[in-house]
Amino acid sequence: MAQGIGDNGAVRGNRWSMAIWGGAALLLALPAVAMRFTTEVDWGPEDFITMGLLLAAACGGYEVATRISGNTAYRAAVAVAIVTAFVTVWVNLAVGMIGNEDNPANLLFGGVLLVALLGAVLAWFRPRGMAVAMATAALAQGTIAVYALFAGHGALALFIGLFVLPWLLSAQLFRVAARSLSQPRNRP
Repeated sequence: MAQGIGDNGAVRGNRWSMAIWGGAALLLALPAVAMRFTTEVDWGPEDFITMGLLLAAACGGYEVATRISGNTAYRAAVAVAIVTAFVTVWVNLAVGMIGNEDNPANLLFGGVLLVALLGAVLAWFRPRGMAVAMATAALAQGTIAVYALFAGHGALALFIGLFVLPWLLSAQLFRVAARSLSQPRNRP
């Protein structure tokens, strides 16, 4: 079990650690299994390396978050943000969100991730600042949806716009974490 020091100095563990890393390993193994049964899945070594790095970054990021705070809302907010970022990168690498994966407009989504990451670092990963960072990432995502709409990609604009929702959910969960952490604790 992964452990860290809690807000009150107690050792804190992540009981989901094995499930998270095991799920990532299973997800990475799925294409290898699928390739044995169908020719429609055709991954090369570079695909497995890329996905392995993405999964390691996502799982490692969540492990770090569990050490930063034992607050359930904070951890849920981080999980939502990480999954949203992961799916954004995965879709863009696989097929692209705007046009195909080679469309330079897809680089805009890297900007959304940069906004979220830079905002998190500037907030020193504190929940109140993280809420602002995730709301700003939602705004950036929404701006790309509007761009896609005016660029003639109406159906894609709706799909891209749906990614605003998890960024906003993450922001709201960080707000909840900030409120709960700012309330005085009852000590016996």
